[in-house]
Amino acid sequence: MEKLNDKDIDPAITEEYDIGETLGTGHFSKVKLGTHKQTGEKVAIKIIVKPKDNKMHMLKTEVDILVKADHPNVVKLYKVHETDTVLYLVLEILDGGELFDRIVARGHYSEADARDLSITMVKAIQYLHSIGIAHRDLKPENLLLKDSSENAVVKITDFGLSKIFAPDAEAEVVMKTACGTPGYVAPEILQNKGYDSSAVDMWSTGVILYILLCGFPPFYEEELPALFDSIINGRYDFPSPWWDSVSPGAKKLVKQLLNVDPKTRLTAQQVIEHEWIASADPSKELGGAKKQLKKYNASRKLRKAALGIIAQQRMERAMQDLRKKVGEPS
Repeated sequence: MEKLNDKDIDPAITEEYDIGETLGTGHFSKVKLGTHKQTGEKVAIKIIVKPKDNKMHMLKTEVDILVKADHPNVVKLYKVHETDTVLYLVLEILDGGELFDRIVARGHYSEADARDLSITMVKAIQYLHSIGIAHRDLKPENLLLKDSSENAVVKITDFGLSKIFAPDAEAEVVMKTACGTPGYVAPEILQNKGYDSSAVDMWSTGVILYILLCGFPPFYEEELPALFDSIINGRYDFPSPWWDSVSPGAKKLVKQLLNVDPKTRLTAQQVIEHEWIASADPSKELGGAKKQLKKYNASRKLRKAALGIIAQQRMERAMQDLRKKVGEPS
């Protein structure tokens, strides 16, 4: 993003918005605070530089759908503006922080709380799937709160639109996810197989539910080849003492989501109708999960900040080795 200075932002944006601080940066993009000059409304302006080898038809299709998306738990895309070299997305601003941080800060946390958060996420995912959008990159960083109020609304955000620019979109999904939180990638993506994107989202939902219930992820090998192997083979467990008090219904739902076969993995509708969703016990405290989640949050953010380019290089090598192992071209 060094090639695009704030003074180079297109007049179509600067005439309508005052441009403020940088809220975040990515490989192909950065996000700036915007204030509407007439209404004073705050927005997040995502600025994406178009690579030379892009897939604009794919990008435009998904952006067009996102503009129409209207769900209380999905970040709202207000406006799209495009030049020959840059795409501008004007988005609802979310300044309440990550959902996982809020869980750590709260006083009481139970299975019923985990259930409520899960159903909120799954209903939003179901809505997105119904209008033809799969997120493909669900993870803690993309579950944000609208504001800092006690009952702030949870929003699914960051649809990773920049990944559509990549010549190999599937590989870019893996690259982006693995640099910070590799344990959320579905096995069918790692195996470079054709896959149903909606099923990919349900796998990630299973990983997030697992963390909501115990405070740490199901797949957490330090070395990427070992991590990939665990995911591909669905090798995880429910270790004592952290899972001892979790109900059988919750464990059953996790198993049905972390199913390596995408064809028999639960759909969003099946999760909504699941027995545990209807009967989660508010008296089942998850205090231990909250303590573990605090540790996981800290290590996850530190890891993400430290990895950078080194992680990308490791990821590329690991992906090449994996492709050779499964007999696919690298």
